[in-house]
Parts: sequence; C-alpha cells; structure tokens
Amino acid sequence: MGFRTVTINSRCKLELKLNYMVCKGDQIQRVFLDEISTVIIHSTAVVITTALLSEFVKRNIKVIICNEKHNPVAELLPYYGSYNNALKLKQQLGWGIKTKQMVWTEIVAKKIINQSKHLRFLGKKEDADKMLEYANQVELNDVTNREGHAAKLYFASLFSKDWSRDCGDFYSKALNYGYIVLLSTFNREIVKSGYLTQLGIWHENQFNDFNLSCDLIEPFRPIVDRIVYKLDKNDENFKTSILKMTEKQVYISGKLMFLENAIEVYIRSVFSALNENNPELILNYEL
Repeated sequence: MGFRTVTINSRCKLELKLNYMVCKGDQIQRVFLDEISTVIIHSTAVVITTALLSEFVKRNIKVIICNEKHNPVAELLPYYGSYNNALKLKQQLGWGIKTKQMVWTEIVAKKIINQSKHLRFLGKKEDADKMLEYANQVELNDVTNREGHAAKLYFASLFSKDWSRDCGDFYSKALNYGYIVLLSTFNREIVKSGYLTQLGIWHENQFNDFNLSCDLIEPFRPIVDRIVYKLDKNDENFKTSILKMTEKQVYISGKLMFLENAIEVYIRSVFSALNENNPELILNYEL
C-alpha cells in the first residue's frame, strides 16, 4: 500500500507513463504509483487520462475530486473490490437485525470512549469522566441516544455550548472537510473487502451511497477532531494540515500502524464481528 497523499492544486494534465503518474503543468513532475495512497484533485482545471484512472482503480489508489470551492464532491471507486464479491454480498444481506444492533452498540461505545480520551488528553478531566459514564450507559442499538448526549457535551467542551457542526465557522468547515477525507478511506477499504457501502447496519438513508462507511467511521472521528482543534482559525492552508492525518500512526491489535492500515484492520474486525455474530471481535485503536 502507498503512503503518499498527492494534492493537485493547479491546471495540469495527469497521465500514466511507465508506472508513474506524470503531471504536466508549468513543470513536469512524476510520482511513482507504488508510493501513492490518495490523490486529491483540488483544481477544476485538471485533465486526467482514462489510462491513469484505470491504473488507480487497479492499485486501489483513492481519488477525491473537489469542486470550484475546493470541497470534496466525488471519489473514484471500483465496481469489484474483491475476488469473491458474490459471497461477501450474500454475507452482507444475511446479517441479522440483532447482530447489526449489537455491532452498532459496540461502535457507539467505542466512539464515545475515544471522544473521552481526546478530552482527557486536553486536560478536561471532568467532562472526560462524564463521557465514560455515557459510554457505559449505551444500551442495545443505543435506544437511549447516549451518542447524541455525548456529542452535545463533547463539542461544548471543545468549543462552546452554542457551537454546532452546521454553524459555518472555521472549525465546523474544517471538521466537515476532515470527515469527508476520512470517509473516503472507509469507502475504499469497504469496497476492497467486497462489501457494499450503500447497505449500512444503522444508517439507512436511501440517498446516501455510503451508509455502511458512515457507520464504521464513528470511532475514528476523534482523530480528525484532535487535528482540527489544534488549528489556528486564521490558517488559510488548513486543508493541507488535515491531509497529513494519513501520516499519523496509531496502535491497534498491539501494533503501531499508519492510520490507513489501522482502518483496514479495524474494518476487517467489524466484518468478522458481523459474520460471526460476536461484537467483542471489534478492535479499537490507541493514539
């Protein structure tokens, strides 16, 4: 798996040549494809060849396309991510309601625990302890909405009691950008595993092609939160700082891994939990 996140910010042509991505703009630059994990196209003045797109798909290189405001609006995903897609689809359609509820309960609890760890890291011990109480109170399928109560306390502790994700300030925009970039990694890993992103275990919006990704991403959101919290609200290049999260390393299953590798391990553990009816198989990470 590659390790570089490549951003394209100006007018150019991207093409394939001898296992390199060649960028022809004011200068000619080349990047070896084996080194690339993600390509983010920020400029709408970029031309890209289908030969290069096909190679991206073959190598599971994530491609994110942005609009004229430099906000992600689309990504490239292969039709077939695994050699046994039919078997994986049969498994996915066979996940029972009770199994999905148990797995969702575990995911919510892990999300709240990770949010608590973030607050404790920031020295907000009282709020962190309250978050742990919420995590311990999560019931099957989170019917008492501990996730919602925890989120209200969590973001009030980070920003202010009146702050909300859709308030439109610098931090809400930075968080939304970071979450979209992180979500694209989950989309790629789910497809690579042979499952459909549209069929979630809790999210079931008919207009959302990434319901399953929105389910599985939850415990990893605090990684974006920690990066964004450190940003200066006057930082015009905040997106570059957020993209560096792919360089972050975390511990999972007793091993230190780059974030994208850890996400792959975590996703495999969730699918094992769903297929074996055992939510205790779901792994969590440590920063």
